[in-house]
Amino acid sequence: MNTVVISPKRVQKEGGVVILSLEEYKKLSIGVVPDFYLKGRAANKLDKLVESSFKEHREGKTRTLKSLADFD
Repeated sequence: MNTVVISPKRVQKEGGVVILSLEEYKKLSIGVVPDFYLKGRAANKLDKLVESSFKEHREGKTRTLKSLADFD
């Protein structure tokens, strides 16, 4: 058995600690983001948008932003 040491100062600073099993964590994280399934015209439109975005990225037409303040 491994021992984990948690600093009481850090627990107080962070406002607490939660310890979950990996299985329980996975169950919780799955429910956080909703699933959306598109069909028909909406799915085709999104597919074309994604394809054109990848193409622009390959062609070097995109740029990396460090924050939203850099977005013009």
